[in-house]
Amino acid sequence: MGVRILIADDHESVLRRVRGTLEAEPGWKVCGEAVSGRDAIAEAARLKPDLVILDFAMPQLDGLKTASEISTLLADVPIIMYTMYGSLIGREANKHGIARVVDKSDLRALIAAVKELLGTDRQQPSLEAA
Repeated sequence: MGVRILIADDHESVLRRVRGTLEAEPGWKVCGEAVSGRDAIAEAARLKPDLVILDFAMPQLDGLKTASEISTLLADVPIIMYTMYGSLIGREANKHGIARVVDKSDLRALIAAVKELLGTDRQQPSLEAA
């Protein structure tokens, strides 16, 4: 089935670019997109993704409030804040259930963060099971 990722950003061009970059990775699939904080919460509850990527500046609810709601609903799902405002929210991010803050100008850092947060146990069978 692969890794299922939900992305939320209020800019269509960003959604397209992030989707294309993520889906270029073997076994990764964007299972849903949202353009507002409220939509992201609803989609997370409906889709139960393996990982969520949120923008900070979104309509209806900002990324911090959205992350808090999603982390309450899906406590084990890592959340990445993908934003231009990382320096402003860095200290607050962890309080809202955000595992990583990644600057929007660095898609490679986003891919690295996703790989780190998903770990190898979701991509390969555990050696302990053998």
